[in-house]
Amino acid sequence: MSYPRNLAGQVALIIGGAGAIGAATAAMLAKAGATIIVTHMPGAQFARSAQELVAKLPTDRDHAYFAADVVDTPSLLAVRDAITARYGRLDILVNAAGFTKPIPHAELDALDDDLIDRMFQVNWRGQFAAIRTFAPLLKASGDGLVVSISSIASFTAVGSSIAYCAAKAGIDVMTKALARVLAPDVRVLAISPGVVDTQFVPGRGADFNDKVGNSTPLKRIGTVDDIAAAITACATHLGFSTGHIIQVDGGRAL
Repeated sequence: MSYPRNLAGQVALIIGGAGAIGAATAAMLAKAGATIIVTHMPGAQFARSAQELVAKLPTDRDHAYFAADVVDTPSLLAVRDAITARYGRLDILVNAAGFTKPIPHAELDALDDDLIDRMFQVNWRGQFAAIRTFAPLLKASGDGLVVSISSIASFTAVGSSIAYCAAKAGIDVMTKALARVLAPDVRVLAISPGVVDTQFVPGRGADFNDKVGNSTPLKRIGTVDDIAAAITACATHLGFSTGHIIQVDGGRAL
């Protein structure tokens, strides 16, 4: 297998594909030749967003979208059954679903048990459940790839909340552990962004982004295309890499 490679004939599933990073990743993987499947949260509004996303992808492939909630494993299993019936294969899994709520680190009481549990349900358990669900299809491809979204908060301990930092540290550990147990048929990687220009963290606006950008060595914050390009590179260029956490932060963690 030569790299860089074209993804023609490959099927890529983006969990949380209707979000900002997921949508950018869908577009780039499609441009590289892959057939794209995205998941969205249940509900008509989320379905419309996913439908609009898929409608923008190249029309020469059978792209699709399905409802699924990463904290509801039966919904993931239903997507697996649908993919098996419709495509008979899966080559790439991108874990782009996530959730956070800003809680100042010093406000210990504000980080209550319910929020901690929700943070780990979505940001760690949900990503693991997705990999567990789709591992058989990825193994069967013989050249499977998992890419999860981590964060530099996993090792800087600076992030929207202590629980978020801890959940992302768990993603890093999971990536290394699963890279061992799923090899050689599946490679497992994680992308570790710094601040990205999305609405992911409620309450962060232009002032925050400007401040962070000015203090970052490359003098800007990340874009969704920066993250999507790194994810795409995992599939098209980094064929001999597994178990690594790849920083895409403009040098912010330095």
